[in-house]
Amino acid sequence: MQDLLEQIRNCTLCAEHLPLGPRPVIRVHRSSRILVIGQAPGTRVHETGIPWNDPSGKNLRKWMGVTDEQFYDSGLFAIVPMGFCYPGKGKSGDLPPRPECAAEWHERLLAKMPNIELTLLIGQYAQSYYLEGRKENLTETVRSFKEYLPKYFPLVHPSPRNGIWMRKNLWFEEEVLPVLQHRVQQIIE
Repeated sequence: MQDLLEQIRNCTLCAEHLPLGPRPVIRVHRSSRILVIGQAPGTRVHETGIPWNDPSGKNLRKWMGVTDEQFYDSGLFAIVPMGFCYPGKGKSGDLPPRPECAAEWHERLLAKMPNIELTLLIGQYAQSYYLEGRKENLTETVRSFKEYLPKYFPLVHPSPRNGIWMRKNLWFEEEVLPVLQHRVQQIIE
């Protein structure tokens, strides 16, 4: 695992496309039990090197019902985004994750983590990459989360910008989050 992590830390595959340069942000351990696959680091995460160290991460930990200490325990949670580096700013938020990372590194990383019991697929990029038979849109994929269990748990991105989506889809807090919290607690206890 250490050799692979060293290769990832030194990766420059898409450096020419990264406005802030390469700074891969991942956390993994051979004993990790829950894999969190999000989009790509934002500027705050790029600066600190700490994944989900932003309001989205705070929401995600709340949704899962875990503490910061639990979340950042790589023996419990592996954090592997679709794109490991900050991709830059787009018209309405950050650009999509660079496609090189998942294609180059995901399979190799997953092979080194034999204890993963649940993979959280956060947002459309992770869901598009990993889910066969996904629904016509993100909302319907998340609504159908039980179809993907026990291996995958699709989620909307926990960004505060998704507040409108949350208010329009009250079923998410009522039906999805309790199942997510229960499943996470089963695994980490």
